[in-house]
Amino acid sequence: MAETANIAAMAERLSNELFSEFFWTRTGPMNTNWACQRTEHHAVKTHPSDIVFYYDDPYSRHRVYVNCDLKSYAKSSISKPALRSALESLSNQIACAEVSAEWRDLYIHPHVTPSVCGLLFVYNHDGDYDKDFRIYLKALQEAKLDLPRGSKVIVLGPEDIYWLDNVRYDIVQMRGRRTGDAPLPDPEHCRYFYPQLLMRKNIALEHAKAATLEMLTSKLIVLQYQRPNTPSRKGLVLFYKGKGASAEEFTYLFDYLRSFQLLHDDIDVEIKLLDASPMAQPMFLKAQQVYVEDLSDGSSVSPLAECIGRIQYRRISQVLTRFSDVELGMNNA
Repeated sequence: MAETANIAAMAERLSNELFSEFFWTRTGPMNTNWACQRTEHHAVKTHPSDIVFYYDDPYSRHRVYVNCDLKSYAKSSISKPALRSALESLSNQIACAEVSAEWRDLYIHPHVTPSVCGLLFVYNHDGDYDKDFRIYLKALQEAKLDLPRGSKVIVLGPEDIYWLDNVRYDIVQMRGRRTGDAPLPDPEHCRYFYPQLLMRKNIALEHAKAATLEMLTSKLIVLQYQRPNTPSRKGLVLFYKGKGASAEEFTYLFDYLRSFQLLHDDIDVEIKLLDASPMAQPMFLKAQQVYVEDLSDGSSVSPLAECIGRIQYRRISQVLTRFSDVELGMNNA
C-alpha cells in the first residue's frame, strides 16, 4: 500500500510543479471525498477530488475550476478499460460538483462566477509508454459520460504531459540562464498572451495571467514578459508543438505575430520547438527570407521586415521527469 501511495504521489507532485508554472493556483483540500448528489445513478456514495486548481478566464468574468483526477500508471497499466473507467468516474464527479453545496464550500471562492471542468491527468511514471495515446481516446467514444450541458472533461496523456513538462522546464532554464541572451524575468513580470479578438473581447486581462486549458492543449503556448529594468521593452516566447518540417509552419507563426500587431522594435521574439525536424533550422531561415522579401519594397527593407529578421529560433532540450517511489516515501515519512 505504501508503494502504491508513493506512485500516486508522483502524479500529484508533477501536476503541482507543472501547473504552477502556467499560473494555476491550487484551492481547497487534496485527496478529499465528498457526497455524491446522484447516488442511484452513479452507484456510489462519495466522489473524490484529488486536487483542484483555478485560473481566471481571459475572455469572460468566469473563474475556471479544474477538478483533477491524477493517474500514475506504469506502461502495462495504460489500457482502454482503465481509461474508460477513469473518464466515466470523472464525468460523474463534474456532474455532481456542479450542484454540490459541499464541493462548492470546499473549493469555490465567494463573489466569483465559477466554471467547473474535469481534467484526467495520465502520467506514465516508468517513462516507457511509446504508443499513440490518441488511439485509446478515439476508442473511448462509447464511454458513458454524465456531463452537464456546457461542461467538459479534458484528457492529458503521457505525450501531452511530456510536452508541457518540457515547456515548464525550459521556462525555468530561461529564467536562470547566465550566458547569451538576458534571462527571462521573474514570474511576476510574465503572463500568457491572449489577443483581443474581434468577436470575443479580452475583458479580464488584468487578472488573467494563466495559460488556459485551451492553450495548453493547443499547438501554441505564448509567454509574454516585460523586463523590470527596461519597462518599455517586452518579449514573447512562442512554444510551438510542431516539427517545423516546412517553411509554411514558420510562415503561419509569422502571420500570427503580424495579425496581432506583435512585430515591433521593442518586442523580442523567440520561437521554440521540442521535437523539431532536422530540417527545422533551414526551413525557419527559408521562411524568414521569403517573408522579408515579400515585405520589402524594392531594395529597401521595411521596419516590419526587420522585425521578422530579428526573430530567433531555438530548440528545446528534451527532458523526462522521473520520480523515485522510494525517495517520495522517505519525503512523506
